[in-house]
Amino acid sequence: MPRNRGTTSLKCKRRTANPMREYDHLPAELRTWLSQAVLPWRAGSVKRSFEKALAKTGDPARALHELDELQARLVAKDAAKVWGTSYPLSLR
Repeated sequence: MPRNRGTTSLKCKRRTANPMREYDHLPAELRTWLSQAVLPWRAGSVKRSFEKALAKTGDPARALHELDELQARLVAKDAAKVWGTSYPLSLR
């Protein structure tokens, strides 16, 4: 049966915990970021990535910016695998 995630080359994992409970336990800034995310992040994944970025930058706003950059890299990687390396078409 087809799933709701569409065509993607990104890894998929089975859930072992309650995803809504994990989401509810995230800090408010992460819930806000996650509500606007392009990719279907799991709460645990985004929390680990945020904590790593926060340890690196020491600033929550800069850590969220790091998450934006990480997400952009993942989308670019996935787009090349799904649509080919010529996507998006460059305008000349």
